[in-house]
Amino acid sequence: MAQAFGANVLATVALLQELNRQVATLESELSGSFEKHPDAEILHSLAGLGQVLGARVLAEFGDDPTRFVNAKARKCYAGTAPITKASGTRRVVLARVARNRRLADACYQWAFCSLTASAGARRLYDSHRAKGATHHQALRALANRWVGILHGCLSHRSLYDEDRAWGGATPAAEEPAA
Repeated sequence: MAQAFGANVLATVALLQELNRQVATLESELSGSFEKHPDAEILHSLAGLGQVLGARVLAEFGDDPTRFVNAKARKCYAGTAPITKASGTRRVVLARVARNRRLADACYQWAFCSLTASAGARRLYDSHRAKGATHHQALRALANRWVGILHGCLSHRSLYDEDRAWGGATPAAEEPAA
């Protein structure tokens, strides 16, 4: 029994080593392709976006500069814009169900990665958590804000600037928790 378990472990280790080698090869190919894109520098400047996640966000949004007329359209496509349902005295803010799930997942991961890379992102997240939002709701709200910032950077062909993006804003009043 111990020999069979040992053989199984050795086979699993060999499999993992090969997978790691293939992931490294894919990452180097992706890096080369992503760096050639005209928007790569803008995406690299955004806190929390590395090469792999940046390429994923770019691929899901596409590179047609006229595709999204405004930040709201981009947020709705990404699935980060919350849906508000109101009936009488009751108001509920929900996550969007109809969305590009791969892009929504990438934006969610981006928001999580930005928590340690951006003081403004951390303030917005903490503000939502202080108001009673769950971790996931706060990350969706942060992702929504990041998509708006991305839209502004791409529209104006400018690199991300932490002070400009978060400096004068009061995070508590920006967006409802989704």
